[in-house]
Amino acid sequence: MASSLFQVQHTSSSTMPFTSSSSSLFTGASHASTVRTLGFLDLPRTRTVAYNSVKCDMSEASNLLNGKPIVPVLPKFMESAKTENTVSRNGSKLKLFSGTANPALSQEIARYMGLELGKVSIKRFADGEIYVQLQESVRGCNVYLIQPTCPPANENFMELQIMIDACRRASAKNITAVIPYFGYARADRKTQGRESIAAKLVANLITKAGADRVLACDLHSGQSMGYFDIPVDHVHCQPVILDYLASKTISSNDLVVVSPDVGGVARARAFAKKLSDAPLAIVDKRRHGHNVAEVMNLIGDVKGKVAVMVDDMIDTAGTIAKGAALLHEEGAREVYACCTHGVFSPPAIERLSSGLFQEVIITNTIPVSEQNYFPQLTILTVANLLGETIWRIHDDSSVSSIFQ
Repeated sequence: MASSLFQVQHTSSSTMPFTSSSSSLFTGASHASTVRTLGFLDLPRTRTVAYNSVKCDMSEASNLLNGKPIVPVLPKFMESAKTENTVSRNGSKLKLFSGTANPALSQEIARYMGLELGKVSIKRFADGEIYVQLQESVRGCNVYLIQPTCPPANENFMELQIMIDACRRASAKNITAVIPYFGYARADRKTQGRESIAAKLVANLITKAGADRVLACDLHSGQSMGYFDIPVDHVHCQPVILDYLASKTISSNDLVVVSPDVGGVARARAFAKKLSDAPLAIVDKRRHGHNVAEVMNLIGDVKGKVAVMVDDMIDTAGTIAKGAALLHEEGAREVYACCTHGVFSPPAIERLSSGLFQEVIITNTIPVSEQNYFPQLTILTVANLLGETIWRIHDDSSVSSIFQ
């Protein structure tokens, strides 16, 4: 069988300068100085940690994702440094492995943790089948497999399943599936007769493959955690976006947070509370089919305001683009879009780059291809947040305290 080989490699790194600024937007915002990004072979006794919002020097080549700039953010809630080690108190070894879905994010996580990515070969055979072989022993280790199930969702999900199975058969002590973007999360209930609840099925398959724990970012709905019969650590990425917004020179008096639909009100309300308890507006829409949304009316006042639309993901951008158009019609001065996951299915890029948005802010849970880059796009990295979460899971420490 002919095949192509993906080999996860680790590269050397250099010290990268960062600058930061503060704003009246974010209550309690503080200043940060510089951050040294850890290289894969650097194993200092402590991790270097900064706080609040930090911006990278865009000229640094190592700050690029697919040739485009990323804005690293080290959130304020990660101020405390921690003794670096590769073995927890109970003597279990920690190993990180990356799938092919988002190797750049995996490398950033490993860099933050001061570790090397484990060596694994992943092949695609001519008939489309996936082959995985671990290139090092994982016997008795706590293994963390980093693989978002982003498009192509089915292929990336199957790759994750096979990676889990390979680790289980190689006698790993514990296997944690780190899924920055959890595909099929929107299929969390029946909306009409004779439908599948695919989110539950996917949860069953991950568990059956041999995963002992799941780590996921900003699930579409919180109830999806209940579909698993194993522990789920739900990482909230809002603090990363909030810290970035804190660097903006926007007065809190000019700000209004907007939910693009009724279902996202709780998310938007929590976001607004962190932004000096900003006022809230809601776009009321009626959906007539999959990936089709019709905006009806606006609940709230946005006239003369800077509107910040908050959602968990942008797929085709139909909902958020129609919502932005309505906000402009209602007198909004500027519109920002803040979403964790940039799925960007066509025609999302055309809609997002049409001039409706002052800025579209996402994170790197899903890799953004070069053809999907546009001037208004800002990508924030969640690598430090995920790296810290992995450390805490490995050391049997509290994860929820990160966000308190």
